[in-house]
Amino acid sequence: MRKLLLSAVVVSLALGLAGCDDAKNKETNSAAAAKNDAPKEGGSLIIGITSGDPLAVNPLYASDRTTLTIMQALYAPLYSFNNGNIEWGLAESLTPSADNLSYTLTLKPNLKWQDGQPLTADDVVFTFNKLLDAKQHSFFRSMFTYGDKPVQVSKVDERTVKFTLPQVSAAFTGTLVQIYPIPQHVFAGEGDLEKSSKNDAPVGSGPFKFKEYRAGQYYALTRFDDYWNGKAKLDSVTYRFAKDSNAANLALQNGEINLKMVDPQDVNRLKNTGKFDFVVYPEGRLAYMTFNQNVPVMKSKALRQAIAYAINKDELTQTAFTSLDYAKPATSFLTPDTLYKTDDVEQYKFDLQKAKELLKTSGAPDNLKLRLAYVNTNKTQESMALYIQQALKGIGVNVELMPLDSNAMSQRSLDMNNTAWELNLGGYIMGSEPDGYKSLFMSNEAYNYAHYKNPQFDALWDKGAVETDAAKRADIYKQIQQTVANDMTYYPIAYTNATVAVDKRFGGTQEAEPKPVYLFQDLSKIYQKYVIAPAVRSGPW
Repeated sequence: MRKLLLSAVVVSLALGLAGCDDAKNKETNSAAAAKNDAPKEGGSLIIGITSGDPLAVNPLYASDRTTLTIMQALYAPLYSFNNGNIEWGLAESLTPSADNLSYTLTLKPNLKWQDGQPLTADDVVFTFNKLLDAKQHSFFRSMFTYGDKPVQVSKVDERTVKFTLPQVSAAFTGTLVQIYPIPQHVFAGEGDLEKSSKNDAPVGSGPFKFKEYRAGQYYALTRFDDYWNGKAKLDSVTYRFAKDSNAANLALQNGEINLKMVDPQDVNRLKNTGKFDFVVYPEGRLAYMTFNQNVPVMKSKALRQAIAYAINKDELTQTAFTSLDYAKPATSFLTPDTLYKTDDVEQYKFDLQKAKELLKTSGAPDNLKLRLAYVNTNKTQESMALYIQQALKGIGVNVELMPLDSNAMSQRSLDMNNTAWELNLGGYIMGSEPDGYKSLFMSNEAYNYAHYKNPQFDALWDKGAVETDAAKRADIYKQIQQTVANDMTYYPIAYTNATVAVDKRFGGTQEAEPKPVYLFQDLSKIYQKYVIAPAVRSGPW
């Protein structure tokens, strides 16, 4: 469990007159520096967002970066992982049975929703009943279904929930970490949770509660004083939306935004201002390109492989991310922090001749033209798109660039009949449990953006979820990775680092725990520093 910060130091400020005593000046400066680093109670943090407006602010449907980031402040998880260790959230324990066919989860005592209602086992059971209901279309459903049999969830008492599995699952603990309970008393009467108006003013269990949302402008939160992990230091957090990353960076430099994830291309310019600290951490993220097999031409495996061989991945990564400090060329679709990730897959080293030969045998028409979609506010994706466009010219394939608003990209991607493009750029963070990736690859999953369908491949995913022997499980996921590489359904580009610029007037970022997608695990730990007025000095010099 995370240690809480010490309570804020109360500091009285005074203007003083000083002489020219160097020792005294040094002493004064040191004291001021120490006070400058001290947490202040209250204050407001403005976070810049360039990934569009949130979609459904509901933990059962949150999948885009904006929604997930906001959700982390509004809702609390049952538990989380930090360097492979469990950190308890709403729950205080999770105990497996001797046969690993059931798990008993115990909640912390005296938990509350942000409207003051108690948070109990009933809410956890309700949450699972809804995500397991096929009519609710939650992508979590497949993760808690084993051979078409769902996990059974029952209340033991007000603080205790029992999960009964139809068969042993090595993935269960790593999958359960993704669940953030929703309040039964809010959603009980709702037919369609994803489209419910209750999502417009969510009632969560996190450190900050909903205040106001203005589409295209901001999403404002205020402190929730009964948060389980201690009252937040800040009074409020506001997410400010900007469609243009250049405008967002200017707002950051002007102090209108205090914290923002920044593109590698912008780091040096911001560093030179001297106004920011930088938090850089591995995101467990894959930047990728998909091949949309809803479009007939992309059903050709030879064409997909030709495209892969036509791209110099090392050069692409260097170009798009400016430095290998911010990204490493990817091999597998599993990220390095994921269990059973292997490099023992086809690497598709740059080979122009091989690419041309495969293109010739692919059945693709002469003067092939492909549309490449990407998010128009993402400078890195724009760099990737321009590079890929140029690379594919080398084999006689014309690429039409399709920059899209992030919301438009999300909505079209989720259309299972989407034919708006042949290629698209994206990124995902799926966590350390490989079973979590299956929602991106199984035939009938909404998040299978490649629209790749392979029953034998689906069966491997089902097998991997329940295999308990580590060596056998590793072999299954090796087969899965090799299948994705051989069939070239996803082109893995790079494993990326996140870079967050933080106004130097704010601290507590390490205590808040940098977290992929969410920026920080617990925003309650971020604080505004005391600002010490400079001493007024006088006297003969």
